[in-house]
Amino acid sequence: MAHLLCEEMFTEESQHADILLKGIPFDNACSVGKGAALAPELMRSFWCALPAVTETGIKIKNLKIFDEGDFEPDLNWERYFKTVQVGARELFNTNKFCVFMGGDHSVSIPLINAFCDFNAGKKIGVIHFDAHLDITIEYEGHPWSHACTERRVLENKNMSPGGLTFVGIRSYLEEELDFLAGNPGIRVIGAHEVYKKGIEYTLNILRERYKDFDAVYVTIDIDVLDPAYAPGTGTPEGGGLTTREMMELIRDIIAELPVKAMDIVEVSPPLDTRNNVTTWAALKILWEAFGVLDLKKLKKEYIDISSKCRFED
Repeated sequence: MAHLLCEEMFTEESQHADILLKGIPFDNACSVGKGAALAPELMRSFWCALPAVTETGIKIKNLKIFDEGDFEPDLNWERYFKTVQVGARELFNTNKFCVFMGGDHSVSIPLINAFCDFNAGKKIGVIHFDAHLDITIEYEGHPWSHACTERRVLENKNMSPGGLTFVGIRSYLEEELDFLAGNPGIRVIGAHEVYKKGIEYTLNILRERYKDFDAVYVTIDIDVLDPAYAPGTGTPEGGGLTTREMMELIRDIIAELPVKAMDIVEVSPPLDTRNNVTTWAALKILWEAFGVLDLKKLKKEYIDISSKCRFED
């Protein structure tokens, strides 16, 4: 796998890495369109087409990434999720920033469960970018559906409704609305709200909610983007965020909040309508996150990224 990776960003020695990358090629929980299991392989194949530079000219030259490969597929769903949870916990034990590539959104269940376990005794939060809430008690007869992700996560003892924020939502089930009514601590910043009130408004909500948290996990369902920007996903919903909005949000969140891990899921290469635009969008989001992490490694101060993108020592 190493021959596919960019020299500037990647290392073949895990002990030298700042970021650990892991793929979860699993899409058994998809309720509509499948294909997300193929995303990690395709994303890797595109690495070297992108220079180790962000859109604003930040050279990603100090940060090093180690590719841990994939969790091997297993037809036994319960056993597979246990394997993913144990494996993710081992990665968190290194205290390195962890990035996971799905797979459908159900894979975030064992990933965030491991994150909660690793951060036992700490105040932790989850920022969930999605078109959908994913808080049904079960979906299509299964409690591990990709429509149940955050319902399972909230079952962790150290994960409270006040630590969960959804961004980009524009589709609700009646059951989910009832659950929200009974759990007012959960904050939903809908796609309509982002559009009407703007990026800075959205960021201010997140800054205030997580100002005293110890650790935050960010999970990005690519269908948070409008289908015009990310058609290659199993359950597209019109009216979503633009790639521009998502890039702005992820940079500020990584820079200003105690984000320790993230995943990006639901990219389905077979469903992409043209030129793998969804995979490219996912990579662009990751690259901007990597650029900020590179600056944080150098302990440079983050200043006004939305306008002049200046960074000072």
